[in-house]
Amino acid sequence: MANIVWHTKFQISLDLTMDDLDHPEFPELWETIYKTDRYYGHRGVPVHQRDLQCGGVCRDAGVEAWMHLRLRANGRREAVHERREDEARHTVPMSDEHKAYQERILRAAEEGGFHSDSEVRTRAGRSWIQTDTLVEGADGRRIGWEVQLSSVGSEGLRGVRARAAKAEKNGITPAWHTDRSDYAQRRDAHWTRSNSLPAYVIAKTGDLRVISGFRKLDFWRCDVHAVYPCPHGVRRCGEAHATPTPKDVLFDDLVRQTAAGSIVPIQFRTATKLHRFWVTSTDQERYNDLLSDTIQLPPAREDSTAPARASHNRPTCRPDLSANPPAQSTPQADQNAAPLSPLPTQPEAPAIEAESDRTYRSTASSEADHVQQPGSEGGARLLDPLIELQQVANNEQRKLRQLNGNEERKRQRQVWFEAACEVQAAVTDFARSRGLNRYEVEKELRGIVRGTDEPQDM
Repeated sequence: MANIVWHTKFQISLDLTMDDLDHPEFPELWETIYKTDRYYGHRGVPVHQRDLQCGGVCRDAGVEAWMHLRLRANGRREAVHERREDEARHTVPMSDEHKAYQERILRAAEEGGFHSDSEVRTRAGRSWIQTDTLVEGADGRRIGWEVQLSSVGSEGLRGVRARAAKAEKNGITPAWHTDRSDYAQRRDAHWTRSNSLPAYVIAKTGDLRVISGFRKLDFWRCDVHAVYPCPHGVRRCGEAHATPTPKDVLFDDLVRQTAAGSIVPIQFRTATKLHRFWVTSTDQERYNDLLSDTIQLPPAREDSTAPARASHNRPTCRPDLSANPPAQSTPQADQNAAPLSPLPTQPEAPAIEAESDRTYRSTASSEADHVQQPGSEGGARLLDPLIELQQVANNEQRKLRQLNGNEERKRQRQVWFEAACEVQAAVTDFARSRGLNRYEVEKELRGIVRGTDEPQDM
């Protein structure tokens, strides 16, 4: 195919890349020439009698290469050579580095026990797929290696995604390799990259390292101990996530393991982009499990609250008490017990009010008035373990502000982080054991410590 066509009768050059064929003085020139060529084709007129020749490389070389026109379904105009040898004249000769990569892929596949061949044409419907090097792997796996090096040109590649999709549709896993950083950053195919090397180095048996395109997936829980930021943009969501990290691999091992199926392509989707790279089959299975493990929230309950009515049951502030067996106690034992508090020290189990408390409440109503509320002195006294932990964390934070060296600040920051985590865990356990709102407990604790805390030398 070519972009410049020479019309032998009109004695003009036609540029198919331009809407007016570079002849604005002749409106509807394309429709006229294309309909005429189609009429010749329906009448069986040979191509060499249709007045169209290659006006680019072939004409510059002094060769009369006859052509016919074709209009693609997407509206693209094409001029097709009559003979294949004329079409080959437009092909850029293969570089020595490209040949060296083909030879290395063939040698690596053969050492792994896999059959491979270069410049393979595979039938795909009514067209063909041309593959630089095709490796026949295990379990019917077919890896189609496409090598694109610096000699391709600065204008870049076109139709990579279409070629890769066409190969995948016909059972070929596309593997694109390059030595250019701008090609490796593309997301239209699964690209791998090595350093730019001369042909004699590529052809050697020594190690050839792939520096881009193969990654390791780190799986982690989004909590206060995580080192990665939450991909959802929140503080900590508590869900499991996966983060890809670059990892080097030898090119020969990559060829053999992709054929064996131990290294596979993957599509990793972030909030705004879709990345394509290679991972181990184990990481792919774990990532698929992570995607399939979606957490479904229970449906909202319908508001079926009955109208309020009188109740003879005594009031309670603790739900689901009926699930626990009632404790056996006596009035004398209850008199020795300390009064309940919304913020006490952490007990072994939630306290349960006994049936005999009714008699005791009638005779000891004055003692019930001594129940301490959050924020009072009694509540602060009962929160001594939590207050001490919070004060320790605050003191560690103050020490961090007084340090200047990077190493000292790094060590102190870790100490402060561990102390803060201990406080958060203690508050969570306390709130859960008492059936209280964790946020309210933490807020009350910070208010108490803020009013009483003073710097201490820990």
